Amino acid sequence: MMRPSLTERLARQHAERAAAGLARRLRTVDRAEGPWMQREGQRLLAFCNNDYLGLAQHPALVRALQQAADASGVGSGSAHLIGGHRAEHAALEEALAEWTGYERALLFSTGYMANLGVMQALLQRDDLCVQDKLNHACLLDGAQLAGAELKRYPHADVDGAARQLASRPAAGALLATDGVFSMDGDIAPLPALATLCRESGATFMVDDAHGLGVLGTRGEGSVGAAGLGQPEVPVLMATLGKALGCSGAFVAGSGALIDGLLQSARTYIYTTAMPPALAAATLAALRLARDESWRRDKLHALIARFRQGAAQLGLPLMPSPTAIQPLLLGDAQAALAASQALEAAGFLVTAIRPPTVPAGKARLRITLSAAHEETQVDQLLEALSRLPARAVPGRPV
Repeated sequence: MMRPSLTERLARQHAERAAAGLARRLRTVDRAEGPWMQREGQRLLAFCNNDYLGLAQHPALVRALQQAADASGVGSGSAHLIGGHRAEHAALEEALAEWTGYERALLFSTGYMANLGVMQALLQRDDLCVQDKLNHACLLDGAQLAGAELKRYPHADVDGAARQLASRPAAGALLATDGVFSMDGDIAPLPALATLCRESGATFMVDDAHGLGVLGTRGEGSVGAAGLGQPEVPVLMATLGKALGCSGAFVAGSGALIDGLLQSARTYIYTTAMPPALAAATLAALRLARDESWRRDKLHALIARFRQGAAQLGLPLMPSPTAIQPLLLGDAQAALAASQALEAAGFLVTAIRPPTVPAGKARLRITLSAAHEETQVDQLLEALSRLPARAVPGRPV
């Protein structure tokens, strides 16, 4: 019997996805300028980026990156623990810890690597990891990589989480949740989950990729906005490539947690440190995000304007108070057609289809930014109003 060809199997899987209208397509952006993107000769107003505070092209970030690169070059040259940890990294870690109210912070190259590393360091094969059903893929992958038993509970269902924890009361347990859910835009019930973890002896971890910079009086994120901190949420992860407009991630926690990760988090130990110039740019972004509260005020005003306009049009927005505003269309082909119609009208809005979301839950993932203006939000609403009524469930014909 011949072994199956793995590459041929992958090709068949791709062909099946394409036939079902679910294949992803890579397209190159030629130029970005604020919320505008130039792609394949067309200038598009983007409502699909995660640059929530409009910082990705801020002159202060560009200047900080250029100055640091001029002083020390581009690459760090090695892993943090060998010779790659520079003064720029240390300064950023200290500022991130102060901003979020945690004792210490540790930088990772990406959010995916941060979550894999934390879970691999914390969990053992006889442990239990309880997670929200809609958690980001890297949290799910992290538990599986660690070899722990993964149990998922219905979205935002605290009682469901309690039942999963109670199924193995003597096991070491980690409860992990997104702070802001990346596809739905809603916020996890963090206070209730924190109480559950305290009462059950589980360790609580929050992935705040989409909350940092956007929520909280100083942008400290969903944990701080919920009135919680390190005692209630001992493991906090957040990314630096969304509201901060840069790249990378960090984990914040106690000195004991960070020291443990230094020894055991393989995705930290065995990879090259982020460029020090990027750390310098991120520190500049942090200061702007923390101190310029008008960016958050403007963003939340735009969110309210968009939701009010969508309600007047009968558009089936999901119940999200954040910059992520999903328009639920259900059918994958309908979502793709809506995205294509918007692109023809000059807007870039991504259709999110299975397997990223469950079957029957395809949507337009509309994201707002402080870089947008009220007139641009109104233009998007006008374009959405011109979508065929049959393509938008629940909308008046």
